[in-house]
Amino acid sequence: MDKQILFDNIDRIHTTDMGVDRIKKNLSLDEADVVEWCKSKIMSEKAEISRQGKNWYICIEGCIITVNASSYTIITAHKEKR
Repeated sequence: MDKQILFDNIDRIHTTDMGVDRIKKNLSLDEADVVEWCKSKIMSEKAEISRQGKNWYICIEGCIITVNASSYTIITAHKEKR
């Protein structure tokens, strides 16, 4: 899949209030702006990005961020199961 599509739409990435709470809880994050934190991870050169079906999966630093490919909504983020 062409992850350039994801990069080209980085400004469209967003989440819901529930999404913010879920991401903070799952990653034990203490970030004021969860969306900006996720965007910085997505844009990192270390990020492994793949697309499966309707979602993008961004694996970085032991986290997996799930982004809907059509709405660019961050659905969830969680720690990678080792």
